[in-house]
Amino acid sequence: MLNRVVLIGRLVRDPESSYTGSGIPVAKMRIAVDRFSRNPETNERETDFIDIVAWRKTADFVREYLGKGRLIAVDGRLQVRSWTAQDGTKRWSTEVIADSVQGLDRPRDAGPSDGPPEPPGFDTVAGEPAQQSTAPRPAPVGDKEEDDPFAE
Repeated sequence: MLNRVVLIGRLVRDPESSYTGSGIPVAKMRIAVDRFSRNPETNERETDFIDIVAWRKTADFVREYLGKGRLIAVDGRLQVRSWTAQDGTKRWSTEVIADSVQGLDRPRDAGPSDGPPEPPGFDTVAGEPAQQSTAPRPAPVGDKEEDDPFAE
């Protein structure tokens, strides 16, 4: 069986970051991902809004370097949670648990020399330096959720 999700989209709003009771960083965000197809009636691209959850170092990376409007790549797994609401109805939530998150563009308001330094892995694809880069850069930050039975 395989549960793998790879997405590229823009952050709808600034990520929400917090810590669990045991001090583990977590970041929640939503990205907008355009579909390849267009709406036949309006000829406009349709967009999906997808919830993403990042843990530990990945959450720290998201909090430090990413904000509303940034183009990001997310590699992770799909998770569906269910619960019973206070009114007794069954509810479901589908989200992507991010193993790694990578910024694919520069902040919109920062020029080449403005703003904070680019994060590790900014110009990397699968851990390899981009063609235009001459300095080696580390691979994108990634880690596993604490209770993930498949974590290495």
